[in-house]
Amino acid sequence: MNKGSKIYIAGHKGLVGSAILQNLISKGYTNLITRSHNELDLIDTKSVAKFFKEEKPEYVFLAAARVGGIIANNTYRADFIYENMMIQNNVIHQSYLNKVKKLLFLGSTCIYPKNCLQPMKEDYLLTGELEYTNEPYAIAKIAGIKMCESYNLQYKTNFISVMPTNLYGPNDNFDLEKSHVLPALIRKMHLAKLLEEKKTENVLEDLEIENLKDAMSYLQSFGVSSESVEIWGSGKPMREFLWSEDMADACVFIVEKRDFKDIYKVKSDVDEVKNTHLNIGTGIDISIKDLAFLIKKIVGFKGKLVFNSNKPDGTMKKLTDVSKLNSLGWKHQIDLELGVEKMYKWYLSNKELNKI
Repeated sequence: MNKGSKIYIAGHKGLVGSAILQNLISKGYTNLITRSHNELDLIDTKSVAKFFKEEKPEYVFLAAARVGGIIANNTYRADFIYENMMIQNNVIHQSYLNKVKKLLFLGSTCIYPKNCLQPMKEDYLLTGELEYTNEPYAIAKIAGIKMCESYNLQYKTNFISVMPTNLYGPNDNFDLEKSHVLPALIRKMHLAKLLEEKKTENVLEDLEIENLKDAMSYLQSFGVSSESVEIWGSGKPMREFLWSEDMADACVFIVEKRDFKDIYKVKSDVDEVKNTHLNIGTGIDISIKDLAFLIKKIVGFKGKLVFNSNKPDGTMKKLTDVSKLNSLGWKHQIDLELGVEKMYKWYLSNKELNKI
């Protein structure tokens, strides 16, 4: 990949895609292709085929996906499996038909079994049942891994799958219903802090609600008040978090420096080629309880944190083994506390984006 290579970033407005786009720009890549959802619906097979035939990208970063937290995954199960399968099927197949030199497919570590051995090695894929709440999304991403792997084996393509751990960073989704745990906690505690400081006008502005009574009712449904913030689950689950700009740097590094053949090793021609994806993470985890208190400190909320054990915890521990990626020459740079500080500052500076 050279600085003038034609590169398509699918999903360039999301957390993952926007970070990859900015990384490419910062490194001097000049021929970058993007399309918003309104310009190109990746679920529409004919539209995707037309786009690839006309644009002929040389490299593809497939970061487009339907994503969300526990509530969204469990509520919109059909949407999550259908939309993600359609997006990846269309983009991967058209990349093959149009002779894309290299494609990077981004998934998630939710592909691993619910009770997976820790830390999770790439070889643990399909060794047990999945976590129920995000099973449709996980199955879609596993299908994407196997699609890339199968096209490589049958058609000699150069498609690489990477599975980032829990991501956070600029352009994250702060929607209280649909966001992941870290941005949701930041916004909840920020709103609770505003209530604590009696800055009701700021609360109304943040929520885009005109009536204070309606705003308070809405916040109450998410366990947010001037005195406390409710958090789903016991707080005991352990989670790993990776700054999105670190993730983007890893993705660009892989496309620049590595090929599919570098990702796996076989001892003979009869060996099975499988589990050829790469984990991307820090290899360091933290309990949801400790994360919540870290965010509480950084935001400056003085009230109580209430852990609701009647709500689901999800998988109790999810830590990636990143030794494979480290051995290929990449390691993360931003630790969690610094990342949360950067995330909160970004949120405060980008209020108009926080209702996405």
